[in-house]
Amino acid sequence: MILELKPAQQKLLDRASRSGMSPEEVLDQAFSVIQEQYRNDDWIQAGKEAIAAQIAEGFEQAERGELIDAEQAVQLLADRRAKRRIA
Repeated sequence: MILELKPAQQKLLDRASRSGMSPEEVLDQAFSVIQEQYRNDDWIQAGKEAIAAQIAEGFEQAERGELIDAEQAVQLLADRRAKRRIA
């Protein structure tokens, strides 16, 4: 396969080759980044339903008057953060 590079892309390849990387290594890194973006997108898509359910639950709680004040919210978030650090 023959690819035609934009000048900025060619400069990047030239810079990478001066650092000891081959064009193949540069492309491998680029593809790794793209693959990671797709994995992140898949994760976000998979979590959308769960997030939507949590938002709906929050609205229902608010409609029932089950609200907390700002200080309680800050404390709740701090507690959750602390639990994540321990785990």
